[in-house]
Amino acid sequence: MTNSLDPLWRNLDGLVHETVVADVHEARRHRDFIASHLAAGLLALLALTAFLAVAGRPSLAAAIAFLWLAAPLPIAFFLSRTGRLAAAQFLSSAALAGFLAYVATLTGGLASPVILWFAVIPAEAALAGSKRITAVSALVAGAALAAVALVDFGGLLPNLRVPDRALTLVVAGGALLYAASLALRLHARHADAEQRMRDGEGRYRLLADNATDLITRHDLSGDVEFASPSARTLTGCAPAELEGRGLFERVQVADRPAFLQAFSEADRTGRSMSVEFRVRRGEPGSRATYSWLEMRCRPAVDPVDGRRMLVAVTRDITQRKDAEAAFEGARGDAEQASRAKDQFLANMSHELRTPLNAIIGFSDILREELAGRAGAERHHDYARLIHASGEHLLEVVNAILDMSKIEAGGIDLTRERFPLGSVVDSAVEMLSQQIAARQLRIARRIGTNLPDILADRRACRQILLNLLSNAIKFTEPGGRVSVAARLERGSFLIEVADDGIGIPAADLPRIGTPFVQVDASYGRRYEGTGLGLSVVKGLVALHGGTLSIASTLGQGTTVTVRLPADVVALQPVGRFDERERKIA
Repeated sequence: MTNSLDPLWRNLDGLVHETVVADVHEARRHRDFIASHLAAGLLALLALTAFLAVAGRPSLAAAIAFLWLAAPLPIAFFLSRTGRLAAAQFLSSAALAGFLAYVATLTGGLASPVILWFAVIPAEAALAGSKRITAVSALVAGAALAAVALVDFGGLLPNLRVPDRALTLVVAGGALLYAASLALRLHARHADAEQRMRDGEGRYRLLADNATDLITRHDLSGDVEFASPSARTLTGCAPAELEGRGLFERVQVADRPAFLQAFSEADRTGRSMSVEFRVRRGEPGSRATYSWLEMRCRPAVDPVDGRRMLVAVTRDITQRKDAEAAFEGARGDAEQASRAKDQFLANMSHELRTPLNAIIGFSDILREELAGRAGAERHHDYARLIHASGEHLLEVVNAILDMSKIEAGGIDLTRERFPLGSVVDSAVEMLSQQIAARQLRIARRIGTNLPDILADRRACRQILLNLLSNAIKFTEPGGRVSVAARLERGSFLIEVADDGIGIPAADLPRIGTPFVQVDASYGRRYEGTGLGLSVVKGLVALHGGTLSIASTLGQGTTVTVRLPADVVALQPVGRFDERERKIA
């Protein structure tokens, strides 16, 4: 609702000096001072007008008194132009003290009823809210009263007769009006102070309720005396639950010494201290979850009783900790990959040089013996060794090229329907010489009514060749290797198993990572690039499938490839066409 006095207050606000407009409460004090002095000055002018209308021309003493009563007008103008409240208050006190001293000398000196008004001067100055202004005003009032006493004791009082009753009435009426005015202004000042306090509390509550950081006050032992509302966000409990030892009991046990040491060091050194710790969230007895918090505490002094205390600001750094852990993990993976590539390059030097040396060496021998017409049987052996070395070299180069294509996304799959059993037979046939050389038994288990698979035939053959080659390589002579294919829960499963040396459990997570070999030393028993399973893993992923490995050291390994089934109709698995033979 609009107040009818609002236009008046807006006009008075326009008289406040520009240097104090930004401070609402200081501007209000200036406005009240200007308003009261303008009113007092205007009342004096109105009184003069009424006096002239009733009594006619005033005497010299009365004229001086009326002029003195109008002094608040230029004082109000002075404050409006300069913004100097302290100086304006001094001028006001001096003008009032002079006016009271003048009237007292005219009305009986120390016996005048006006003497009591000297107490008003420091009371009026007290409204300015400054001890210095109040003290100066009291000195001014005392000096004016002393001047009246000197005139009275010196017998210099003028011989004027003022009716006692009339003077008493005027003084009593003025005192009553001033008391009423003072009471109203004191009430306004008290209401203003209460409003300022409520505004401050409201702003604090707004900040406390919306701050994401937790603000706490602690005693020197670290016990919580106050916690802001953001305690619910950071700890999942009410602020009151953190008071006393509540916060400490939620800190993870391993972090409690550092938590308490931060308070101790802050109190001892007088400096701000920082500590990171984990705190349990939620209610006691519930499933424990911990968040990482960072607390900065510093010593402070209670403004009420001067007691030393500690103030802390705590924020949630869980995301930062997670990011740091992820970064450390990524850095560890990168360092491991770098070491694996370095080892791979060192091994490739060995893998490439060995066949190249054989090719070059035996070709030189063959060339020299051809010149000397050596026996054909020896030439055949040399040619066989050269051919084997070339095949090994080609295998190494192909593995590297296949892995590079997969990583670069350079392999395009040509999907076609074909029987998976035929690809299994083809892979076994291609590796028959290696199987025979190691005197291994090969078992094949393919469902007789297994539907055709829609996939890349060459990629599937490469998957089987790489898996079977590994199984053959790591199986001792006379051992057993098996390959199986079946349909399970809408996916084709290809399993290649052996009863070979197996893989340590600690190394299983690294298997299939490019350039990683379980035994990467120069003296390892089994040659290879470490890319066979990596190529398989990449080709399986291109088909949208998965690869898993189960192995027991000394008992063997089973590699399972799961490829999505994309057939016209899924047929029952039925019986298996199972064959096992020893290739000689």
